[in-house]
Amino acid sequence: MKLPFNESWNTVLKDEFDKPYMQALSRFISEERTKYSVFPPRSKVFEAFKQTDFDDLKVVILGQDPYHQLGQAHGLAFSVTKGTPLPPSLKNIFKELEVDIPNFKTPVHGDLSHWAEQGVLLLNTTLTVRQNQAGSHQKKGWEEFTDQVIRKIAAYKQGIIFILWGRFAQQKAALIDHRKHYILTAAHPSPFSAYHGFFGSKPFSKTNELLLKQGKEPIDWRL
Repeated sequence: MKLPFNESWNTVLKDEFDKPYMQALSRFISEERTKYSVFPPRSKVFEAFKQTDFDDLKVVILGQDPYHQLGQAHGLAFSVTKGTPLPPSLKNIFKELEVDIPNFKTPVHGDLSHWAEQGVLLLNTTLTVRQNQAGSHQKKGWEEFTDQVIRKIAAYKQGIIFILWGRFAQQKAALIDHRKHYILTAAHPSPFSAYHGFFGSKPFSKTNELLLKQGKEPIDWRL
């Protein structure tokens, strides 16, 4: 794989692309694209790293798979392209924001690029998926790559706020030094679990309080 990041991420992650697991993953995805529609488009697979500079990183929101329906995924966890109907989990994220953040109103689009540009890494643990086949690219190597991303953020940075929604994301807490960073956990915003601990968890205001405590600019969550 050609290194797709800006220089700040290249410095941190360049060695990963020479490892056997990543080379095998590259071959797998190339073959998948000859047989199936794979999302997001090739140019958007590493979009999270393009939009959020490592040097400016403040917050990590961890997702799982990219959206697997046509036109949704564009490389940022939980985000969809403008003009795409809001998926249920994103609708619930916006519902929580309306309660948690003063003057937040659910926007007409679900493109979260504005968050990414402020230092919020919207990271899926698996960065590609077949159309209409959720989980189809899990356990092919992406998890090893994104685990390394989390480890290196935890090692090289200080005071990062990790937002982990749901059991799968919360398992990644083991990769993070709790003495150096902040971890906010809650249920996943999916309709299946949002009423079991996501709603009312106030992750967005808590994040801004922690940023202000460190003398950092809070995130403007409005889109």
